[in-house]
Amino acid sequence: MDEITRIGMDTSKHVFQLHGVNAAEEVVLRKKLRRSQMIAFFEQMPPTVIAIEACGGSHYWARFLSSFGHEVKLIAPQLAKVYVRRGKNDAADAEALCEAASRPTMRFVPVKTAEQQAALMLVGVRERLILNRIGLP
Repeated sequence: MDEITRIGMDTSKHVFQLHGVNAAEEVVLRKKLRRSQMIAFFEQMPPTVIAIEACGGSHYWARFLSSFGHEVKLIAPQLAKVYVRRGKNDAADAEALCEAASRPTMRFVPVKTAEQQAALMLVGVRERLILNRIGLP
């Protein structure tokens, strides 16, 4: 198998869809993995670039995969959406993320630490409490 240079990973609760390309931009990997399989897969894989759609859980996975030496890039969903070539499904999303990560002008979301995520959660809870107190929807 050719060496994988970049992987797009679509995350969900139990299943992870992977789309990988080599240096010539040829597709060399299309896999659907469960959580335990995904962890074992990335543990044994040499360091590579992994693109993930930015969401609350993606920051955890970015920190986790970075601990294996991979370079993780988070992409805002609205920026990755324009690269979807066919119907909305996990495989198409993974392919779009892989494609988007290759673009030189792509803007990436910085990976947040667990402390930063906790602080943002507290801000959100506080805002909802204030809205409830003053009676706005």
